Formats: sequence, C-alpha cells, structure tokens
Amino acid sequence: MQMDNLTGGQELLCINTEKVYDWILNEATFDLSLSDLDLPVNPITGDQLECDDIDLNSVTCDVTPADVDPIVILGRENQVFIVDGAEVTLQIVNIRKNFEVTIFVNLLPELGGNIVEVGSAEFTRCEQVILCAPEGTDIDVTYTDLDCFVCTASCDAGTTTEVDELDVTVTVRLCQSIQSTFDVTLELVADFCQPRDILPFPPCPAPSMPAQCPVVFPANGNNG
Repeated sequence: MQMDNLTGGQELLCINTEKVYDWILNEATFDLSLSDLDLPVNPITGDQLECDDIDLNSVTCDVTPADVDPIVILGRENQVFIVDGAEVTLQIVNIRKNFEVTIFVNLLPELGGNIVEVGSAEFTRCEQVILCAPEGTDIDVTYTDLDCFVCTASCDAGTTTEVDELDVTVTVRLCQSIQSTFDVTLELVADFCQPRDILPFPPCPAPSMPAQCPVVFPANGNNG
C-alpha cells in the first residue's frame, strides 16, 4: 500500500532510542614532550638524514585517537551537589583517553623539500567530569575537534655511529561532547537539545581546628 508523504504536520511516534541523561561540551589543552626521535632516511636517496638536512621551522604534528581503547571509562562515584538551592546526587566520572601523535618535518629545498615522517608516540590523558550518570547509563565521548601544533623543536647531532635525534614539544587541543545515555522506548514529538553549562568542582574545604576548652584553659584569673 502506498502511503502519502506527510508535509507540514507532525506524527506521534513510538520509538526505541537513547535517552540523554546529561550532556556537556568540554575543552582541554595540554602539552606533550617527544624526545630522542631518530631522524629517518631520505625517502628519495636512502641516505641517513642529519640535523643539517631538515628545516626545524617546518616541524608539524598530527594527533589521532588510539586504535585500541581510545576512550576508557574508569569508574564513577556518587556525590551530592547543591544546584539552584536543591540537593542533587550526581556522578564524578573518571575518563582515560589514549592518543597517538606523529611528527613530520620538511627537508631543505636543495634536498627536494619533501615532507618526511620522523616518528610517532602514544600517550594518555585522564580527566574527571560531573554528570548525571547513575549506574546503568552509558558514557559516550565524541571528539568534535582534535588538533595539535609544534611549540618547540630542536635537533641533537649524533656521532659517526649514532643517528641524529629530534626533540619536540607539542600542544594538543581537543573539544569533546560527553553524554550519559540509556536505551528507552517512548512516545515523543522532539525538538533539538542543547548541552548545559559545565558545573564547577566544589571548592576545597577550609581548614578546621578541634573544639577548644575555654572553661579550663587558658587561665583567666578566675579559675582555682
């Protein structure tokens, strides 16, 4: 049976979907040091590259999520917060993120100016976020932006038997969408949602001191 297309109207639907319990956008920037990266061979001539063969001002990087376990949810812990004057139990979620960063460099123009891959390294960063994410919900982390740039680069000349090495510091910037979700069946007519503002962590407690005993100390001249 052919069904007419619906235009200009809405229809009540029963669907299987994911309920979003909470949703935040989070931004982070961090530095990474990569040391003692052996310079590769010239891909054209096959000769071992040396510090004088590369343009240190052209060192670049590329960062990608790790192929294995790019996102690991380490656990979650309940904590009571005061939001708009009311107590609410939220969860502090521990997240581990694994990345791989690759370093590239340009050869000098007289050597062809080719871009050469120097090497790569894996690294890990962890963070905590506050979510409404009770046990049973899933934590979904999606990168909306992931980029890097080289802050500093230096080259250490080796000896006649050692390969010259590149030392690089990289700044990584990431933007991520973090949601807690649960599979549900529901009826709805939907509009687009927006992420909420990030809740700050509660301040550190002020120092406290034990209760004093002014009745007995210090002596005020009236005791005894």
